Amino acid sequence: MKKEPINQRDMKRYQHQAKSIIETLPYISEFYGETVVVKYGGNAMIDEELKRAFALNIILLKYIGINPVVVHGGGPQIGQMLEALHIPTVFRQGYRVTDEAAMDVVEMVLAGKVNKQIVNLINLHGGKAVGLSGKDGLLLRAEPKELAIEKEDAAPEIIDLGKVGEVAEVNVGVIRSLEREGFIPVIAPVGVDEHGNTYNINADSVAGAVAAALKAKRLHLLTDVAGLLDRNGELITSMTRTEAFQAIENGTATGGMIPKLKCCLEALPHVEKAHIIDGRVENCVLLELFTQSGIGTEIVED
Repeated sequence: MKKEPINQRDMKRYQHQAKSIIETLPYISEFYGETVVVKYGGNAMIDEELKRAFALNIILLKYIGINPVVVHGGGPQIGQMLEALHIPTVFRQGYRVTDEAAMDVVEMVLAGKVNKQIVNLINLHGGKAVGLSGKDGLLLRAEPKELAIEKEDAAPEIIDLGKVGEVAEVNVGVIRSLEREGFIPVIAPVGVDEHGNTYNINADSVAGAVAAALKAKRLHLLTDVAGLLDRNGELITSMTRTEAFQAIENGTATGGMIPKLKCCLEALPHVEKAHIIDGRVENCVLLELFTQSGIGTEIVED
């Protein structure tokens, strides 16, 4: 087929595209061969355009020599299935109390339905993704989550969360093996203890633990807000470890932002930077990595 001459309008557009690609070269050089852990959740998992953009972002990272590792949540999907099966749900301090019956549903939804949907999404758009739960290759060794509520003039109240766990150890060999073979690991936040018991683990916590164990270059937590806001409602674009602790203590961080900040703080000794970014923004992963200003809130060491 004979090539058609390019008109001036198209030429300008192509030149702009080429310039944009060239501008990313310093960032590609910085991240080449490094690992980036992305916690995928919120509206980015629901909106069809955002889902497609997320898959393409992750695939592009792999194509240019960066190793993305995806950890996903699935709280709303779990809630819908529990409701459909008439299994009551109780939350304590933001954690879903998980008995044996609920744990079966959690594992079915997270490691089965949601995980495979994300794997399929990435594969359909040209990537090579492999779905994992903490049981695969003993990827995530778990232990029971201990939760105590402090009380004035009384002993702390110990809350039994059932099969809610936290990460005790990450088997990075499983992930590294997949990375070497060109695969993108997609991890469901389900862990197993030394006795074979299964636990439901907070996805942010899993992402932080995986990032720390891999000594990832970056940890990205996708959420449904712009990032951490100050008392005037303005976005805090960057903060140190000390400032993040202060934000928790003085009430600047509230609700679901508190566990996200704590997750970032736990990962920071092993991760260069952690970011809380707005998953409602199309191509948010690329914007955070490949632009000078980035988006969301970054947390760094002092």
